[in-house]
Amino acid sequence: MSKTILITGSSSGIGRATAIYFAEQRWNVIATMRTPEKETELNTLENVWVAPLDVLSPESIQQTVEAGIARFGSIDVLLNNAGYGAYGPLEVFKREDVIRQFNTNVIGLIDVTKAVIPHFRAQKSGVIINVSSIGGRFTFPFGSLYHGTKYAVEGISESLSFEVAPFGVKVKIIEPGATETDFAGRSFDFQNDESLTEYQGLMEKMIDMIDQLGANSVSPRVVAEKVFEAATDGTDQLRYPATPDAVSLIEKRNKESDHQFIGDMRKQFGL
Repeated sequence: MSKTILITGSSSGIGRATAIYFAEQRWNVIATMRTPEKETELNTLENVWVAPLDVLSPESIQQTVEAGIARFGSIDVLLNNAGYGAYGPLEVFKREDVIRQFNTNVIGLIDVTKAVIPHFRAQKSGVIINVSSIGGRFTFPFGSLYHGTKYAVEGISESLSFEVAPFGVKVKIIEPGATETDFAGRSFDFQNDESLTEYQGLMEKMIDMIDQLGANSVSPRVVAEKVFEAATDGTDQLRYPATPDAVSLIEKRNKESDHQFIGDMRKQFGL
């Protein structure tokens, strides 16, 4: 019997690449997105069900989880991938922008996970895979909101791994670096106020660094392959750096003290 994965945020980037990769491995795929009626590729693939799910809507989450179980008999893996990045000086963001960032990247992830855990608990198996980022292990300037959400994902995942272990469920964290996705496009909420001149020099350096990272980005399929490894390796490994730059940067972060690592980052930004 084929296994089934439910993926949030399947309309582009890592979510789409993962849906395609798992379908190629003969898995059933519940590829969820806010507007499935606009999808023209995934719904042509065998054993892929393109389904409506908005992580900001608990009702849509519950409906799709229940429908997915009814359609395929079970869900074996959950990939919490939906999210976006808010970047800019913290003081320019309105309160509603802050709430939307955390509701999407953190509360939505929790709501989807809570909807699936009872099913995993009943079948005494399952894998919860949460997409974090290198930005969940260290930070860049102007990412207070985004990094805050990814640090939250790391903490939630690590703690949750203990409490679901007694009934056979594993939790995994995927940590991509520079990836060819829509992160700098529709998945990117960049805000600035050029009248706040004190920030603009650092902002220019940050934009240059983003461009440099983008020039070395890898295909989201690389991340999809790492998701498949996490889903199927049967180990208790928690964290999976998912791109070459993630491997090297996280290794550097693990080896160095705060003083060393943050000091090097400050030098790169001329601080």
